[in-house]
Amino acid sequence: MVKASANSNVLVLILAVGVFGILNTEMGVVGIVPEVARTYGVSVADASLLVSGFALVVAIAAPIMPLLFSKMNRKAVMLLTLGIFTICNGAAAFAPSFEAMLTLRVVPAAFHPLYTSMALAIASQMGTPEASAKASSRVFVGVSAGMVLGAPVSSALASVFSLFASMMFFALVTLVVFIATLFLVPSMPVRDPLSYGKQLAILKKPLLWASLISVVVLNGAMFGFYGFLADYLEAGLLLVPAAVSAMLLAYGGANIVGNLAAGKLLANTPVKTARFIPLALLAAFGVLFATASLAIAGCVLLVIIGILAGIANNVNQFLVATAAPEAPDFANGLYLTAANLGVTLFTPVLGALISQGGALFSVSGVLVLLACAFFLIAWRQCLNKTT
Repeated sequence: MVKASANSNVLVLILAVGVFGILNTEMGVVGIVPEVARTYGVSVADASLLVSGFALVVAIAAPIMPLLFSKMNRKAVMLLTLGIFTICNGAAAFAPSFEAMLTLRVVPAAFHPLYTSMALAIASQMGTPEASAKASSRVFVGVSAGMVLGAPVSSALASVFSLFASMMFFALVTLVVFIATLFLVPSMPVRDPLSYGKQLAILKKPLLWASLISVVVLNGAMFGFYGFLADYLEAGLLLVPAAVSAMLLAYGGANIVGNLAAGKLLANTPVKTARFIPLALLAAFGVLFATASLAIAGCVLLVIIGILAGIANNVNQFLVATAAPEAPDFANGLYLTAANLGVTLFTPVLGALISQGGALFSVSGVLVLLACAFFLIAWRQCLNKTT
């Protein structure tokens, strides 16, 4: 367990920025897909493989890599992962072909869940329950910032400068964190490491499976909708492009506020927070559906939803981490797989609803998923009382 101190605050800051760099590498490419297509003479659909291929590798590697490296010194794991991201991002800036760039995306993607699950595991062991909840929420600020700020920043760099500048930005962020880790993070050997058998034994726990299924559905609802948010703002609320960009940034900022609020909520009232969050999201999306294309009301509600989604991100990780605290690295790897699986499964469903009924109709699918998430979390909490 890591004691709460000034040094632990520095560690949490480094982890948060490190997670930002890793998520920025994953999601920042969303903002430069058209530029990649133009530069390498491929279709936009092919260029989008830089995003979908990365996510697929993450989903596959998430339960494997944290398990394999669970006995290795945590500082060494951090340096290894950040070094691979820095080298691959830097090399991708000079990639002579699209195939080369795609290859340079696959390699770091395998190490994405290793760093992220380790960061969450370290935060969850940060002293008292209150301190660990706050530390986890701060690490999630890095997750949210990487997911919602990476795309507009990379897009702006590509527009003003070049694709090369965008790729070098990815490399620069992870290089800065690598240097900070090298000089400011002490050696962190794993004391009393669990055998692989004991870690795999958590797969026998019904509470863990209930938690993972809850994460699949709740994360699928949130990020399935987020994947079509720009389309919703443009086609549903009829906002002009400048207003769409502003709302995407507002949603991202609200998400970060939600992450910070989650630290206190999960420290003080974890059970109530986990039970409340799907209901609160259900109510907000219900009003959003009822107000249809009212732009001002829709924008206000989306800011509220952004805050609630930030809290829900932390709730998802909390559900899995507390279901298997004896194997935090492996459990967080499973959490990342469940989170990515939810997006993979339900984004096409919401896309089909949009095709059938328009942008506003996607909210109906989100409402169904949130209702299911509420009952799944309630079921999970019932299991927790009996185990």
